[in-house]
Amino acid sequence: MNMPSRRRFLAHSLLATSAVAGASLLGTPGRLWAAAGETKASPLLTRPIPSTGELLPVIGAGTSGSYDVDPGSAEYAQLQRVVKHFFEGGGRVIDTSPNYGRSDTVLGSLLADGGWRKQCFLATKIAADSREAAEAQWAESLRRLRTDHVELLQVHNLRDWKRQLPYARELKAQGRTKYVGVTHYTDAGLPELEQVLRSEALDFIQIHYSVNSAAAAKTVLPLALDRGVAVIINRAFDDGRLFAKVRDTPLPAWAADVGVTSWAQMFLKFAISHPAVTVVIPATGKPERQLDQLKAGTGPLLDTPQQQELLRRFSA
Repeated sequence: MNMPSRRRFLAHSLLATSAVAGASLLGTPGRLWAAAGETKASPLLTRPIPSTGELLPVIGAGTSGSYDVDPGSAEYAQLQRVVKHFFEGGGRVIDTSPNYGRSDTVLGSLLADGGWRKQCFLATKIAADSREAAEAQWAESLRRLRTDHVELLQVHNLRDWKRQLPYARELKAQGRTKYVGVTHYTDAGLPELEQVLRSEALDFIQIHYSVNSAAAAKTVLPLALDRGVAVIINRAFDDGRLFAKVRDTPLPAWAADVGVTSWAQMFLKFAISHPAVTVVIPATGKPERQLDQLKAGTGPLLDTPQQQELLRRFSA
């Protein structure tokens, strides 16, 4: 476990968030997404995986919904541009699942189209109720993804985790995956996730965390930080519902101080500003939104008062 490197990164993050000054956006309608090419891209911030020290860019990508398209369609052609923007912008982590319709097949095709597989930190899941079903699902996932290994294998929504986590560890021992973990996506899963964190050796957990759903910060995120477990954040936009709440609403007056020009960036930057969070994985099928999301991984993070202001605003 390479905790010193994680501490150095967190110390650097705290220094970065203290550098605030600048213009106010008060009174200016906040955009949901910034215009493509509005600002010059900067290198993405990175955080270490505690169990190895391997650095990951803080902005990743999910595939749920957005990648379940017909190969050869106009939506697929858009995804080719999305993936190109993602990797050329410094992204690495793409998270998928055999439960996401055609997403595995589409992602495997996209990675092959652009020759992106070596650049991709590929994360997928086991979602099965028996050892036999898990083995068959794993073989099919590799076929669809056009690979012989993944970087991260997770037990999906803690499903049958007492049987599937040992199987994932077997695959890790065989070199078929580098890391193992578990996932969930609702508050109902937090107590069991806490139990697993306390009782099992994990490389990763994946959980939801957003300005209007921050219960994970009470116990699970601090526990992951203490246990040296990397954290992937899903549902940072609350499945898109947050955008309906901020349409035509100004960004906070301090948004420019942290380099934020859209609400999408603000919601993502909130998630990665928690010191336990390693990477956030918003999903999109639109190239301009992919460019916008990447901008959230640059510049200062949000300090504690800024995070608390957002929590007060959206928790109501």
